[in-house]
Amino acid sequence: QVQLVESGGGSVQAGGSLRLSCAASGRTFRSYAMGWFRQAPGKERAFVAAINWNGVTTYYADSVKGRFTISRDNAKNTVYLQMNSLKPEDTANYYCAVDSRGAVVRSTNVGDYDYWGQGTQVTVSS
Repeated sequence: QVQLVESGGGSVQAGGSLRLSCAASGRTFRSYAMGWFRQAPGKERAFVAAINWNGVTTYYADSVKGRFTISRDNAKNTVYLQMNSLKPEDTANYYCAVDSRGAVVRSTNVGDYDYWGQGTQVTVSS
């Protein structure tokens, strides 16, 4: 069982930055690939970024490449999402998630991640 708690959301102007954190419980955190997803009002939850167990391999949605960076600190049981050059279209509720099938990123599909946090809201104004 893994419990996830996101933090760091807020309201910023376009061009600004935010850093999201996701704190995980459980000693097996370092065994799992992790992902960040987002859901805007009226839209389906969508993939943002993912990272394998040791932080070496990362994946990004095309819409955030070059602006967002995912990282993790296994000693702190925490995964991060650094978001720079934010745009109004980045406004959404952001969720972290665990793929407990293994240590490497196998999928960017919502349905393949089985533990989720409660989300943190990010609002970007123009």
